[in-house]
Amino acid sequence: QEFVTVLVRDPRIQKEDSWHSYIDYEIFIHTNSMCFTRKTSCVRRRYREFVWLRQRLQSNAVLIQLPELPSKTPFFNMNNPNHVDHRRQGLQEFLEKILQDALLLSDSRLHLFLQTQLSPEDMEACVSGQTKYSVADAIHSFASLNRRFPIEDEERKKGKSDADSDSESSSSGLGPSDDSISCGCKASPASEES
Repeated sequence: QEFVTVLVRDPRIQKEDSWHSYIDYEIFIHTNSMCFTRKTSCVRRRYREFVWLRQRLQSNAVLIQLPELPSKTPFFNMNNPNHVDHRRQGLQEFLEKILQDALLLSDSRLHLFLQTQLSPEDMEACVSGQTKYSVADAIHSFASLNRRFPIEDEERKKGKSDADSDSESSSSGLGPSDDSISCGCKASPASEES
């Protein structure tokens, strides 16, 4: 049975400049879903990138009522662990709900958001074919730069002919010039890991 586990964790304060800071969160994905180019990935995203993702998904799936993000409050204090954790939980719930919708899973922006560190501008350029690399290329390139998952290496060595464990396969239907993730994939609710 297919599963997609998503964890939003490890909030960190990042300094933009001497006056501005923001918090980013690690997004960890573990899945066996054929919708995903990589079976495990780990990226860092900030709140405003989640806002961008929600807007892009909504504009492409007009008839779907997307889940809400945790509200942006003027009273948010990044030094208050309760505020930070409340936002982290809200971001995780948002992604868990998004990943259960087959139509949203077909949006390349979602996959770039979850499996690369590209900026929103670069994600848009990639999806619209304005880059030399495809969506799958971007995901594979990011994964090879940030290999933190020895399990994938072992699985790849174990058997390139075994389609279930071949994490390098482009089983999502992405070819070198195809910029959309294959449709019709169904994500089951996130597994019970916490």
